[in-house]
Amino acid sequence: MSALPRPDFTDIDQVRKQFRQAMAHLGAAVNVITTTGTHGRCGITASAVCSVTDAPPTLLVCINRSSAMHAAFVNNRNVCVNVLPGHLEQIARHFAGLTQLSMEERFSLPVWDEGVNGVPVLRDALASLQGTIVEAKEVGSHSVMFVEATAIRVRDDGDSLIYFDRNFHRVPRVCATQ
Repeated sequence: MSALPRPDFTDIDQVRKQFRQAMAHLGAAVNVITTTGTHGRCGITASAVCSVTDAPPTLLVCINRSSAMHAAFVNNRNVCVNVLPGHLEQIARHFAGLTQLSMEERFSLPVWDEGVNGVPVLRDALASLQGTIVEAKEVGSHSVMFVEATAIRVRDDGDSLIYFDRNFHRVPRVCATQ
């Protein structure tokens, strides 16, 4: 077996480029994270979301600290992680800032319900996990936020939306055979 070539970690720009390319090959669920409170109402599209534990039900969400919405999430602390179904790719695009829709217009779309503490909950989400940011840690350019879920809604139907190779992809739900 031959050894793999060792990467050159002295060129930080090249390392970042290689890392981003590697992460583009890591398919991930597409989520819209929302918040509201005294620091404003906003939302972002994120794929850097994963479960931590089920006791208590906790997940982590990574948000870039340079994002204009970072302060609203950190200060409001009440959030909803909305796992997107395949047919809501346009919502993902809106909240990723890929369209010209303002934040106010995004929340004016007839797809939202009001959750606990007024947090916007996406009506057709595959899963909606409302909760509170109980801890945050700064790692490089991002904040890793631990969200303890206090209200969970799950659908039993619908396709999934994932982000892979810098594109959105619809993944059909496969029905279990008996």
